[in-house]
Amino acid sequence: MIPLREGAREALWQGREVIAGAVVLALGLWIASFGGVVLVPLGLAVAALGAGWVWTALRRLRFQATGDAPGVVEVDEGSITYFGPTMGGSVGLSDLAEVRLLRMRGRAVWRLKQGDGQALLIPTQAAGADALFDAFASLPGIDLGAVVAALEGPTGQGQAVVPDIAENRVIWRRRGLGMVRQ
Repeated sequence: MIPLREGAREALWQGREVIAGAVVLALGLWIASFGGVVLVPLGLAVAALGAGWVWTALRRLRFQATGDAPGVVEVDEGSITYFGPTMGGSVGLSDLAEVRLLRMRGRAVWRLKQGDGQALLIPTQAAGADALFDAFASLPGIDLGAVVAALEGPTGQGQAVVPDIAENRVIWRRRGLGMVRQ
């Protein structure tokens, strides 16, 4: 095994999906470089697959938060569950009516609201919270670029909605079924 510093090893492990996509992209370009009626389209198709993989992996990598927030998030069979030290809960993706990102006391928190009004708060830095990216991707009409952009920094700084809440941003809202369009 090649000796690596702990930080370098961790960075490579976090970027493993991006690296794998880049390898597939390079493999596709290498196949296409041989030319011919069969190898050029095949190589370009493999390269396109690799490019899509890199694009998705980069978004997922930007979504991952590093930190030490309490609790554990589990996404299983269309259900998001948060096990926290003092509170927790579960919400089904089919029952989800709204996703918000709150910034409270210096921490970013997902607020998942059901159609009946109940809400589940999940710190973005909780263990397993990176699995929410794939769960959010299954929501109809969600803009994953907006999700990633919301995590990267607050907008409308200085306009507090509630004294301890620095940002209250709607990321996604289900249309229809009694929900008001905005």
